[in-house]
Amino acid sequence: MKMREINVKKITETVKRLCVEANTAANKDLKDKLSESLKNEKSPAGRAVLNQLLKNLYIAETEKVPICQDTGFAVVFLEIGIDVVLKGGLLNDAVNEGVREGYTGGYLRKSIIKDPITRPVNTGDNTPAIIHTEIVSGDRVKITLLPKGGGSENMSRIKMLKPADGTAGIKDFIMETVDMGGGNACPPLIIGAGVGGTFDYAAFLAKKAILRRIGERNPDPAIAEYEKDWLEEINRLGIGPGGLGGTVTALDLFIEVFPRHIATLPVAVNIQCNAARVKSSIL
Repeated sequence: MKMREINVKKITETVKRLCVEANTAANKDLKDKLSESLKNEKSPAGRAVLNQLLKNLYIAETEKVPICQDTGFAVVFLEIGIDVVLKGGLLNDAVNEGVREGYTGGYLRKSIIKDPITRPVNTGDNTPAIIHTEIVSGDRVKITLLPKGGGSENMSRIKMLKPADGTAGIKDFIMETVDMGGGNACPPLIIGAGVGGTFDYAAFLAKKAILRRIGERNPDPAIAEYEKDWLEEINRLGIGPGGLGGTVTALDLFIEVFPRHIATLPVAVNIQCNAARVKSSIL
């Protein structure tokens, strides 16, 4: 089969565009869910927050300004077809150049600190990005950009449970993490949970989980039921929009799983704020 050539300049151009789009234009699933949540939110303060969030999304998209002042760490997921040949430079360099041009040209806040222990100064262009690469079938490249804000990231946790803790332990850890975060992660939240693998892979799964569209269930029916049931319990915590109390603490809960060692049960929870910024493009 003939290989398809893609110049890495196209990757730079796409990442640049996605940086701006992700930070200024909310996805339809988020806008629809926030509107739907207005019908379910019983707290007057909670409804006021939801109305303000919807107004903010409208202003951001029409005025081409950031949804949030924290325009995040650029987390980039790449799915590269096995029949693709990349030409013209190194992949990571192309991605970082796209972030550099997107954050600088788009007047987005630069938040990345170089050498956090020995030289804690701002890199000035929001690089380097966090880059996750997966080789898949086909001759396309899918680029997904997730600007991850510091407030919600700070509320994320990982724990090595004992296998005997089982599903009850997993649920308790997710609930505890959301409850401890309170209003600090800017609810209503998107919650990603990664279960299984190793210490590091569970965290990756939790991060990957929040790329899903709101309402997109895990293909395993049993896990899909846990997502729905535990989301209902999370929304009974009473944290509410903006942490001001109410019935809509989270918009969705996504669980991703991977095989584990017989002696381990890693569980990671990655919290996403109400901006839920994710954009994708296929080359």
